[in-house]
Amino acid sequence: MKTLHQVIFGSSSDMSTIADSSVQLTVTSPPYPMIQMWDAIFSQQNLDIKGAVQNEDGNLAFELMHQELDKVWNEVYRVTAPGGIVCINIGDATRTINNNFSLYSNHSRILNYCTNIGFSNLPNLIWRKQTNAPNKFMGSGMMPPGAYVTLEHEYILIFRKGGRREFRTGDARRKRMESSFFWEERNSWFSDIWDFKGTGQNLSLTNGRDRSGAFPFELAYRLINMFSIKDDLVLDPFVGTGTTVMAAAASCRNSVGYELEERLSEAIAQNMSDDFVDSANDRIRRRFIDHEKFVKSRHHQKGPNAFKHVNSNYGFPVVTSQETQIVINYMHSIARSDNPKYEIDYFSKAILDPYAKDSLFFSQAKS
Repeated sequence: MKTLHQVIFGSSSDMSTIADSSVQLTVTSPPYPMIQMWDAIFSQQNLDIKGAVQNEDGNLAFELMHQELDKVWNEVYRVTAPGGIVCINIGDATRTINNNFSLYSNHSRILNYCTNIGFSNLPNLIWRKQTNAPNKFMGSGMMPPGAYVTLEHEYILIFRKGGRREFRTGDARRKRMESSFFWEERNSWFSDIWDFKGTGQNLSLTNGRDRSGAFPFELAYRLINMFSIKDDLVLDPFVGTGTTVMAAAASCRNSVGYELEERLSEAIAQNMSDDFVDSANDRIRRRFIDHEKFVKSRHHQKGPNAFKHVNSNYGFPVVTSQETQIVINYMHSIARSDNPKYEIDYFSKAILDPYAKDSLFFSQAKS
């Protein structure tokens, strides 16, 4: 079993290399309008943005920046297959312009535009980014009314193109069953508030900017497993350092990403090195370990009748019949070719740990 992953360096406002209705899932995080680190990127697309910022016209700069993103959302709509899902991680911005501190609501601007072009908005996620900052207030400290609420969350907007996706062939239905998640993962992942840390933003590049703006691997990994099946094509029009590509590779999905800054090719190559196979397999192994803990806990609480179903590929207990065909494939190897393209090979068999002679997982649960 193999998957293919390609990064294309160029503007994602023209994704002509991708056929209409060929992408099952988009997972992305664009540059955030009105966040100062992205001013230069937006200004390169439209010099009027640079003028609006210099003239301290915040509302105009905000709208012009979003008009550049609108071009990408139009392309995303074109390439999304019927029933396909689009997940956009976006944070609102706060900024003082012309001595006026204000919130710029990026999430609502994108939500309105995407629904206007034809997407249906599904229940969204709030990602609460844990922070260790000792001073969480903005403004005039403890004196009302000049202190401001600190933003400690971002949004993951979720859209669908058309109605529910259909799985008409036997092969598609089989892949869907193999791609199921565990009952306890469903309860955790599909809560509307996620609470885990962001990722490091520093870039150790010989050439390029010093911060990535990347979301954590866990965010992309969850979304890909929640909203796609094996062999699907996953798109990231703002691929950055390659987090979505990595998560797709760890999930037996194919992917394609666009990135305007070719200087990030170095960071992508670093992330998609041989070491990535080990880190991806660690995340896969943790799914099995977490399920083992859940099985033992449920047995302790409910006794011998805690489970009515068994996964036929691994032999461990599961709560529902929809989990009986799950197969989570470990990565075997990664190969890089020009462009750049990456080919991922997987262990084809359903094994709990390919690197252990005798796996002890679920030994107590079976006994």
